[in-house]
Amino acid sequence: MSTPVWITATPPATHGELHIGHLAGPYVAADVLTRYLRAEGEAVRFTTGTADHASSVEVRALRHNRKPEEVAEGYRAAITADWLRSGVEFDHIVRPRRDKGYGRWVQDLFSRLFAQGVIAPRTRLLPYCEPCDRWLYGAHATGSCPHCGADSDGGMCHECARPNDGGDLVSARCAVCDTPAVARRCRRLYVPLEPFRDTLAEYWATAGLPPRLAALCESLVEDGLPDIAVGHPAEWGLPVPVDGFPEHRIDGCFEAAAMHLFGYDTKGPLPRRAIHFCGFGHAFCHAVLLPVLLLAQDIKLPQDFNVNESYVIEEGVQEGNVWALDLLTEYGSDTLRRHVLQARPLGRRTVFRRERLAAARRELDESWNSWLARLFASVREECGGRAPQALPGGTGWEILERRLHRGVDDLREAYGPDAFDPRRAVAVLDEMVRSVADFGHVNAHERCRPSTSCRHLPALAAQLAVASALSAWARPVMPEGADRLAAALHVEAGRPVDWHALTGPLPGTRLAPPSGPVFGF
Repeated sequence: MSTPVWITATPPATHGELHIGHLAGPYVAADVLTRYLRAEGEAVRFTTGTADHASSVEVRALRHNRKPEEVAEGYRAAITADWLRSGVEFDHIVRPRRDKGYGRWVQDLFSRLFAQGVIAPRTRLLPYCEPCDRWLYGAHATGSCPHCGADSDGGMCHECARPNDGGDLVSARCAVCDTPAVARRCRRLYVPLEPFRDTLAEYWATAGLPPRLAALCESLVEDGLPDIAVGHPAEWGLPVPVDGFPEHRIDGCFEAAAMHLFGYDTKGPLPRRAIHFCGFGHAFCHAVLLPVLLLAQDIKLPQDFNVNESYVIEEGVQEGNVWALDLLTEYGSDTLRRHVLQARPLGRRTVFRRERLAAARRELDESWNSWLARLFASVREECGGRAPQALPGGTGWEILERRLHRGVDDLREAYGPDAFDPRRAVAVLDEMVRSVADFGHVNAHERCRPSTSCRHLPALAAQLAVASALSAWARPVMPEGADRLAAALHVEAGRPVDWHALTGPLPGTRLAPPSGPVFGF
């Protein structure tokens, strides 16, 4: 097997369940690319993890009088179940509190970087809550970003993706008791980024960053690369393995970057290419801190970034209407996946509106499933439920075939890593289905011609060939329905997205159409 392509998706913090915005971000899109490459015969390693030690986990536990490990474990189980239900299949999901050797591995990496001077102590101001008697770092602190003015936690602004040091957070308050914070001097461990200026600038220049991410990285260089705190005085998380910091824990952003390396195991053969999927608010961890960890170990790796903006939940939408579990139960994975790919926020925010999700279901029912139901019914009535003894043909078949061939080229481009555009893939698939449905309607009238018998059979064979192809071509987007269609036609699931898939079941094959809709439900 060849050296794999490494695909990552941001580890979510386990302080809550997944909602539709998470699925519209990195996870479904990364799964689409993974499925396409695997169908092409590429070796792929698709990894993520769960950020169980994120400060937001402890904050939620404090607000609800629970233990942080209980919060992390409960939501970790819910998140991984939602991934499974939505058809997002990882090769490795790092479980920080369960994976054997994980904690020691991260601490050993931290110790090596400290010994190399990559990590160094600094004394800076940090917010402190006197009523709670607690240092405020990460999600423990709320205020305004010192760079863009947006509402922000301590450490990282999810609006502009620039880091803050906590002490420079404007009007900092305690996230638990809402008391205004006081600034105190605190000695912590940092990764000074300025020594990596030249190597990072070279790395970013060759990585082909999306424009907004490139602007972020260039502004960081122009303003002077900051020192990034990688440890805090805290009770939750992995202990800092450096003498002199006995009550400090490793920062969640550092751990998330290290988690990616643990999930791939960089001691083995390096991937020939890494492709990272993340929301812009988490881009700093992927585009800055992760490369520093690699460069500090003399690992140079070609990397690409697929960065999405936020999928905003509009005002007035109740929380129960946006959770992934509820929507998957109501709509199924096919409908939800194609919807979030169509609505994927690239370059700008998009807003979730439930009527658009309902429209995705209607498209499947009124176009895809309607055509397949007519096709299976015709095969049952005209051919006893078996694939007809005829070659693909019919009025307009040559024109349709040429259109489908052009469509396959468009699909391969939209699915491929260099011009990845799953929204375009959905549009191409819909156009293919509409075209073959029209072809079926036109040729259905052949049965009414008394002059020649069986003139309609080539058109049925042609439609079965297209259905067979769609079980391969649509699988990266809607794997559940595509596999259901492949089983109905008795063709292999997971074939490459290419011309060869445009081959129907062998003549005489008894079809096994499902009792309900093929795509969605």
